[in-house]
Amino acid sequence: MNYTSSLSLSESVNDIKTGKVGLEEYLNYVCDTIDAAEPFIHALLPEPGRRERLMREAGELIKKYPSAAGRPQFFGIPVGVKDIFRADGFPTKAGSMLPASLFEGRESSVVTTLKQNGALILGKTVTTEFAYFEPGPTCNPHQPSHTPGGSSSGSAAAVACGFVPLALGTQTIGSITRPASFCGVYGFKPSFQRIATDGVIPFSESADTIGFFTQDLAGLEMTAALLCKDWNTFKTIPERKPVIGIMTGSYLEQTDHEVRQFFESKIQQLENLGFKIIRLDVFRDIEAINRAHRSIIAAEFARVHERWFSDYAELYRKSTRELILQGRLVTGTTLENARKYRELLRAQLKMSTSKYQIDVWLSPSSCTAAPDGLNATGSPLMNLPWTCLGLPTISVPAGKTEASLPLGLQFAGSFMQDELLFEWVKKSSLVRTSS
Repeated sequence: MNYTSSLSLSESVNDIKTGKVGLEEYLNYVCDTIDAAEPFIHALLPEPGRRERLMREAGELIKKYPSAAGRPQFFGIPVGVKDIFRADGFPTKAGSMLPASLFEGRESSVVTTLKQNGALILGKTVTTEFAYFEPGPTCNPHQPSHTPGGSSSGSAAAVACGFVPLALGTQTIGSITRPASFCGVYGFKPSFQRIATDGVIPFSESADTIGFFTQDLAGLEMTAALLCKDWNTFKTIPERKPVIGIMTGSYLEQTDHEVRQFFESKIQQLENLGFKIIRLDVFRDIEAINRAHRSIIAAEFARVHERWFSDYAELYRKSTRELILQGRLVTGTTLENARKYRELLRAQLKMSTSKYQIDVWLSPSSCTAAPDGLNATGSPLMNLPWTCLGLPTISVPAGKTEASLPLGLQFAGSFMQDELLFEWVKKSSLVRTSS
């Protein structure tokens, strides 16, 4: 059974802010949707009295902003928050069995910013344990027997179900792009450090990136403009079509036949529309790239968990425990070499991008469609190089398999050129610019 439901962020913002739809009416609709589907999807952490709390907060918000003219941009918008973000009034467990008291602290500035701009926190969304591979109970809204992806599993599923028009996530390997693809929604991972990560339980300090999910590209861009540092909406955009780079070789060979065939059909579609396509094999030694990134994040993850693991090792699940132990074995020389290799790869990609005047890189959002079963979250290897290099990416829903599972396309831009990436995606002719 399919549990997806339409809920556009850009339309919600307009309808609620202008009073076209009453805030209480909107929130009751959202809560009714949750009541109907959440028992089967498990995207949210349980909260007794959620509806009553939201109605109380909505009343306070209306009292504070009685006139539509003075209302902030995200007035009344319910937001899902991945359970590694600290949010006042909500415990943080990070999908783990460790005491929540360990993770107490100041609220994430991202959450605070959304609240200051009128948003309501609908609740915490399910994450894999400490944003790694051990899954929570969340199911894929398109086919509940399949994984929604990870680690931002609950956030992607909540958006796909229409529980919220916006949900926060993080990505250290592929934790936004992959679940966005699997759940058939939009996912944005900005350039590294474009959004502050304070108030978020860290995974890897040199890779962690905050991003988010929506059902519409306009809503995704609206959120980026609010949360990304020094966002410039007035960049000069060329009138021409973008030059699109396609990464070939061993990188693309990590996908299965169905994804590769789907991807080639999209490239052909672009060529038929007159887009210039450049095929290159910059990621030719993909195994070395994957290995270097894993060494970096494992070492940094082990450092984050050093004290907690020494006190609560028995409470960690298998995959998480193994990553910590692996990270402890990464030598200083190995870590230094991995970081140097990352810088070399950045230089190589930047040189190729400049030499061939590539505006945007296009690849599949995932190696496969969402796998059957809930014991694993699928491979993040299509996303790993772009995360490793800190580049902005947008995953767009682009089609479905014969089994009606969503497939996404991953657009990657240049570092700190997130604004331009949105413009090139809108010009690609492969996505809707509104819901």
